[in-house]
Amino acid sequence: MHRTLVHRLAPFALGACAVLLVGGCGGGGGAGTAAGTGEPPQASPDSTPAGNPTGTCAVPAAAQAVDSSQPSRVVGNGSAASCTSDAVVDAVAQGGVITFDCGAAPVTITMTATAKVFNDKPDVVLDGGGKVTLSGAGVRRILYQNTCDPAQVWTSSRCDLQDTPRLTVQNLTLADGDSSAQTYGRSDVYGGGAIYARGGRLKIVNSRFLRNRCESTGPDLGGAAVRAVGMPSSAPVYVVNSRFGGTALDGNQCANGASLSGLGASFTVINSVFSHNQATGRGANPARAGTPGGGSGGAIYQDGNGIHLSLCGSHLHDNRAHEGGGGIFFVSNDRSGTLSITDSLLETNVSAGFETAGLPGIFMLAASGQPVVTNSTLRP
Repeated sequence: MHRTLVHRLAPFALGACAVLLVGGCGGGGGAGTAAGTGEPPQASPDSTPAGNPTGTCAVPAAAQAVDSSQPSRVVGNGSAASCTSDAVVDAVAQGGVITFDCGAAPVTITMTATAKVFNDKPDVVLDGGGKVTLSGAGVRRILYQNTCDPAQVWTSSRCDLQDTPRLTVQNLTLADGDSSAQTYGRSDVYGGGAIYARGGRLKIVNSRFLRNRCESTGPDLGGAAVRAVGMPSSAPVYVVNSRFGGTALDGNQCANGASLSGLGASFTVINSVFSHNQATGRGANPARAGTPGGGSGGAIYQDGNGIHLSLCGSHLHDNRAHEGGGGIFFVSNDRSGTLSITDSLLETNVSAGFETAGLPGIFMLAASGQPVVTNSTLRP
């Protein structure tokens, strides 16, 4: 059972909540949590769990982690020194299920080149086992997939519609990626400081994204952590039990959609956390005269026709945008898109510009009757 909150409603106060839906004020919190956060106290970003510890939404089979017990290839031979950027790049290029053997201690692999998925190789599963961080060192994109890039091999006459390759990132931390000015000579590759994915499919499970960056200004580009473009309408990008940002020092930053940015792509987000991420552009989209553009969607930015966003068991807090949607910016150009928020908590997502009345932290243009908000709390 749900109640539908339409954007023309004005905010109202009831207890501690500015907007209260079915189920009360604690949609994203729980007993024994840190005051005002909905999460248990944490010592540091590096010790935080990957996802939302209070998220209890069921994970469909298609969104679950892939079995990596029989890997196609292994990066490393037991020591941290054996786990190199070259080894990661080569493994991803070959495709298949990839795991790591870097010793007992957690390891950070500094990427000296971007790992690129080839369209004619087996689907890629990159499993860090909860101990591996891939770092872009603040100078490069970490992972790249593009069905329409001939350098990655064309495998279809309609590269913009194809369902493969399929990239799964699980039990991994991606940190300090930066896609600024890295277009590989193409006009369609912007954003995606940690991951850029055009076409095919993308799934993210039990992973963390920290301090990633992309272009700081510009309209309709984004995704310091993840940029998804032209994904099949039947296959959303799954984001499960994952964390984007942490403290103010570990947030992701980009012109728009500092965590997730989608252009003609849908997202299903389950039991995940987005905190201290920032949309840094100014002037919105299209850019106002005299501005560079951007600044919308502190955590999530989506634009396109027939797109969908589903949030379940997730917590968005302390995200910022210079323009619209401190937490979420969602624009379905043909008004066919849908937005659902279930068992989630959105709070302290602030923008300096426009937001939809009655939906603190959100700017939305979507299908009639949207969003559908169930057992969730939205408050300034």
